[in-house]
Amino acid sequence: MGRLAQRPDHPALPILTSNTCPTILWQSLHAKKHSQLSKLSKDDDKQYIADMMGRKHVQKILKDLLKQRTTAPQKKYGDFLDVVLDELQSGRALLDENFLVDTVAGFIFAGVALTPTTLTAGMKFLTDSPNVVEALSEEHDTILKNRDETQPTITWEEFKTMKFTDQVINEILRLSSNGPGIIRQALKDVQYNGYTIPAGWVVMISPMSVHLNPDIFEDPLTFNPWRWQEENANSLMKHFMPFGDGKRHCMGANFTKFQIAMFLHTLVTKYRWKEIKRGETFRIADLAFPQDYHIKLLPRS
Repeated sequence: MGRLAQRPDHPALPILTSNTCPTILWQSLHAKKHSQLSKLSKDDDKQYIADMMGRKHVQKILKDLLKQRTTAPQKKYGDFLDVVLDELQSGRALLDENFLVDTVAGFIFAGVALTPTTLTAGMKFLTDSPNVVEALSEEHDTILKNRDETQPTITWEEFKTMKFTDQVINEILRLSSNGPGIIRQALKDVQYNGYTIPAGWVVMISPMSVHLNPDIFEDPLTFNPWRWQEENANSLMKHFMPFGDGKRHCMGANFTKFQIAMFLHTLVTKYRWKEIKRGETFRIADLAFPQDYHIKLLPRS
């Protein structure tokens, strides 16, 4: 059986196995750690150590906050840590403190590192697509007209009515693909398309290679939210993985989409904008901005 293959239509991706198979990177779990680390440059090694130290620092801060709040559980702050503390003290918690602290840290990381990058990509796509901005504005102007004057901000019910906004968000996520890979371990030998994935090996799926596959997404490099209309959405969703898939699907997926929807609502109802510095992009495992992208916000007249 073959082990690796190269797609002729994507010579830059040397380990694609078929037109319908995402990028698969294969690596034996039995490789010694020092042989893996030896491939890292000194800068990569330092960055890895700094990242791990940063993770431990965030975990310590969160655990210290939980301890402080445990001493005065009657005092509420109206944040997610209140929910975590209530869960831990309920006696019915299915998850332990370490897992919940990691969950909170994950939300912080996603909010600081991933969502802003997605929004930056979204601004770039919208700037190049005035017809999309017009359709978005119509949807959100209608929401404002129907909103009770005493209601200060978006409600969950309003969010569920944002049909076109949801299509725009899906298209932004498809083209930006912030997650460089989805990693799984083969529990047994797997036969796929003439290849063998041995038990114990790691399989890494690249969402970007799936999201840009022309056999699945017609004209894949074009920003086209209308491709997600109801008659097409079900078939496309099977190949849509910006938040991973399966049991490890990102628990913050709906939270992230709600964040982006709130941003878009504020953007198109209150502002217009123009580019100051275009900031070119390039794609590797995800969409990268090697240069800054600058815009100027202007009040909507």
